[in-house]
Amino acid sequence: MIEPCNKCTELADKVADLEALNDDLTFKLERIKNSPFWKLSAPFRKIIHLFIRQITRIKNTGNFRGLIAKIRYKQHEKRAMKYYGTLSFPDLKERKHQIEHKFPRMVKISILVPLYNTPTRYLNEMLTSVRNQTYANWELCLADGSDEKNPGVEKICRQLMAQDDRIIYKKLKQNEGIAGNTNQCLAMATGDYIALFDHDDILHPAALFEYVTAINEQNADYIYCDEATFHRGKVDKMITLHFKPDFAIDNLRANNYICHFSVFSRTLIEGNELFRSKFDGSQDHDMILRLTAKAKNIVHIPKILYYWRSHRGSAASDISVKPYAIAAAKGAVADHLRALGFENFRISSTRAYEIIFKIAYQIIGTPKISVIISNKDHTNDLRRLIDSIIEKSTFNNYEIIIVENNSETSEIMAYYEELKANPKIRVCFYPQKNAAFNYSAINNFGVSQADGDFILLLNNDMEVIRINWLEELLMHAQRSDVGAVGGKLYYADRTIQHAGVVLGLGAHRTAGHSHYKQHRENLGYMGRLCYTQNVSAVTGACLMVKKSLFHEVGGLDESFAISLNDVDFCLKLRERGYLNVFTPFAELFHYESKSRGLDDQGEKALRYDEESARFREKWAAVLAAGDPYYNPNFSLDRSDFALKIQS
Repeated sequence: MIEPCNKCTELADKVADLEALNDDLTFKLERIKNSPFWKLSAPFRKIIHLFIRQITRIKNTGNFRGLIAKIRYKQHEKRAMKYYGTLSFPDLKERKHQIEHKFPRMVKISILVPLYNTPTRYLNEMLTSVRNQTYANWELCLADGSDEKNPGVEKICRQLMAQDDRIIYKKLKQNEGIAGNTNQCLAMATGDYIALFDHDDILHPAALFEYVTAINEQNADYIYCDEATFHRGKVDKMITLHFKPDFAIDNLRANNYICHFSVFSRTLIEGNELFRSKFDGSQDHDMILRLTAKAKNIVHIPKILYYWRSHRGSAASDISVKPYAIAAAKGAVADHLRALGFENFRISSTRAYEIIFKIAYQIIGTPKISVIISNKDHTNDLRRLIDSIIEKSTFNNYEIIIVENNSETSEIMAYYEELKANPKIRVCFYPQKNAAFNYSAINNFGVSQADGDFILLLNNDMEVIRINWLEELLMHAQRSDVGAVGGKLYYADRTIQHAGVVLGLGAHRTAGHSHYKQHRENLGYMGRLCYTQNVSAVTGACLMVKKSLFHEVGGLDESFAISLNDVDFCLKLRERGYLNVFTPFAELFHYESKSRGLDDQGEKALRYDEESARFREKWAAVLAAGDPYYNPNFSLDRSDFALKIQS
């Protein structure tokens, strides 16, 4: 039985007070933002904020190099965009090859397009992009809910239907909304696979060819691709390029990153609705969550094959145009979670975007967490960490196991004596006296001494920031589908030290941290620093896992004495089908390498080279396949999701 913690109660009261204050400030802020003056001054504020950000970066770097590098990359990015637009379209030779290619399965794809008062130009461009597909076995199902003021939509569609029998058109008696109109399209469809296409967007000419290739080669039953938003009526005038990860359920719950262009086997919707009108505005998010839960082979094609038009009134331009979509998306995610048996969860918008969510899962019971900290000397570092755990943890059922490894100072021994007064803290002496430092062996020993249901590996050069950090890690570690969970770590200057690990990143092509050295307030690529997501690995500096899973995979591999043991551990979990999770809501400072120094010089550099070579050999097939959560269009030489340099 866990006794109530007065400090926890006190902290909870403070949190409640802060939440009340936050609500009041939010109300006042919204009142300001909705004022006419605030809206009129928006362009001026953007210029001021841009200027302030650049000055801040210059101060942090001490020179203009960071700013110049950013400007150069932006120029490169602008040039690179052309490679993902019309220059990526098949030339005459490739087009002829694709048109003549015969697949073992020449599946029929029914493209569903709900129409509603579609501007003539947009309609014609959408229709042309379908008719220009190099794969010909498709049908285009058009359900038109346009009002009487827009007869041109029907006229254009009927003219084309007379020219091409693959086009099927139906004028609806009344507009039934996005969900209803799309369901009307589905009623017309006869294809083996269903494709969802917006009435004002454009398909890459090879989109269906690429999808049918995935169906034949990978037996895909749900396929999606990368996409770009464009404006001014030209796909080469891109605003945003969205390069997506392979299927990642935590990402999808927090953010409908799949979005376009979804194509799926008809069997996935047998006996079920395609779109549900109660989720109108976020009907696609609801549908994607339901269908991917049933799919057996979800395939992501890492190519921009869909062009999302940004114009006044479109969701690509501004989600606030459709405020009901936010409530619908929360409802869709909630329905998905309840179907999987989750209860008492909370879904809230994040600072990135109102439709990018934080999901707080219910913590079941009060399982014990064993915090394992390896230490040699460094009294001040350890004291700061221990104090922050005690003072800033609202979850009370934990023990701290300090694995003492050959310390030499009387100061640290005196501190250990102090800690004996706290029943939550134990100091265990690593039995290998005077042995070479082996992070894996020391932590494996620490776990062998643990009484908890969950293990939290923690470096001694850390400091807790958020008071609910343990809950934020535990809520995911409790899940049956999750292996390791890691938090968001910062250097003392509040730049990011860890936000998930990417395989193959860096000069050694082993693994590296994403968003490295970005500022704490940075939203990350497509908001990825603001929501919980799946990653290949997390750092051992802050890693929580069920103790049973730790033993299931054999703990940390002691042949990786210093480096990459955490990545190796996470890959062993992934190999067994578990998800590894990064959450930005468990935040700590990490005063990295104070305990062991840097690995970039002398013997330490040689040691890192040796372990890197061993890692590349052990996980050669995994590295060759690439990190599923890091798009191959990104550079492996940078950690900021920069586009790969075109050769």
